[in-house]
Amino acid sequence: MVSLVRRSVAGAFTPPLVTALALLALAGCSAGAGAPGSGIGALPLARAAAGNPVHKYIKHVIVVIQENRSFENFFAGYPGANAPLKGSANGKTVALQPITFDGPDIVHDWHSAITGWDNGKMDGFYQFGQNKKGRYLAYAYVKRSLVRPYWDMANQYVLADAMYPTEFGGSFTAHLTLIAGTDDVTPRKAEVDIPSAFPDDCDSPPGTLSSILTPNRVEHAWKGPFPCFDQFKTMAQLLDNAGVSWKYYATMLLGAGMWEPYEAIKYVRDGPDWNRNIIVPQTTILTDPSDGNLASVSWVSPSVEDSDHPASKSDAGPSWVASIVNAVGESSYWDSSAIVVLWDDWGGWYDNAPPPQLDYRGLGIRVPCLIISPYARKGPSGAGYVSHTQYEYGSILKFIEEAFDLPYLGATRDGYSDERSTSIDDAFDFTQKPRPFTPFGTKYSRSRFLHEPPSNKPVDTE
Repeated sequence: MVSLVRRSVAGAFTPPLVTALALLALAGCSAGAGAPGSGIGALPLARAAAGNPVHKYIKHVIVVIQENRSFENFFAGYPGANAPLKGSANGKTVALQPITFDGPDIVHDWHSAITGWDNGKMDGFYQFGQNKKGRYLAYAYVKRSLVRPYWDMANQYVLADAMYPTEFGGSFTAHLTLIAGTDDVTPRKAEVDIPSAFPDDCDSPPGTLSSILTPNRVEHAWKGPFPCFDQFKTMAQLLDNAGVSWKYYATMLLGAGMWEPYEAIKYVRDGPDWNRNIIVPQTTILTDPSDGNLASVSWVSPSVEDSDHPASKSDAGPSWVASIVNAVGESSYWDSSAIVVLWDDWGGWYDNAPPPQLDYRGLGIRVPCLIISPYARKGPSGAGYVSHTQYEYGSILKFIEEAFDLPYLGATRDGYSDERSTSIDDAFDFTQKPRPFTPFGTKYSRSRFLHEPPSNKPVDTE
């Protein structure tokens, strides 16, 4: 599977409608023309707006990253959300079909994202196969009963129906941008798809090359640098410089690949953070809150079995995420915490919402996002709130910057997205009394995850 995927990106892809791409290239001149990595500390602090003092109330941010689902695939039909139960396939209306967690694993690279997007028409997803009944694979949603914990979280807290990845494409670039807000390796040249050899990071074999994307939206396969990046800064430097504690929970210290993106960041891989801040196994997040060991900022990646990845054919993901939320909610950290749950990319599944195009990288195809906190905004009935605010991955980084009075990672003109992003802070209401926590029901217990055998499998290969 890995070799097939890696061969699939070997040719350059030039999407249609050159006029639209020319406009995007011009936009890239203003959005990413500077030198990557510049500007740290040179910009004003990313403080919360007056009257919304994030830094006074939020002392712990936990970012839970699941795999390969579009917003429609998990939340089609959700009341008040932009989530219709039908879609467009080559100009025709198609009903979305209910499915289980039993696959399929639809192609989800740069090319397929551009094809599904179809210059904003969102009708190209049909090109990626049909099931035995002749129905398009991508036009589907997971049965509500199987994702009940996610719907329960949405019903009580915040469901964001306009969260977009920084870039079109799959997991490699998604995980980089979730810790850096950029993946530009030279001015106006970004990482794209996956490197030529696993594990896609500093521990890849010598001679491994990454692929790059240029502002005309042409992919140059394996023409990029070795995937041990120092061309851009990440939240690790920002948090370390400010003395803010952080952890990244991963399945393996070595060889986790793109699902532990700091293994691809030279500053972390070759520095003291590597054995201090990368926490193995990932299930430690289930005990750190009760043990008093929760860091100020945490990222959590799952095992493949708990990831929601279609290829895993496992329904454990919703219970895994709910167990993390319960672990924080039942701890002394609850009153000062914000938990953000999102999925790294759309996984090839249909979505109806045209992503705004802010530069040549994207934004990419919409993913689900849940925001859980004692200060999460309430809906009109006092229950869950659906946020229609346009968010991107930089919105999460900006919120972290607000919470800990940090500078931006860098300027928009240098390819960073945190400065331009709308913070997720509008999903909170700090005038309300902190909500008490009620645990979420799960199919699988917390004990089940704590006792699951270590996983030596990559979470994804695309």
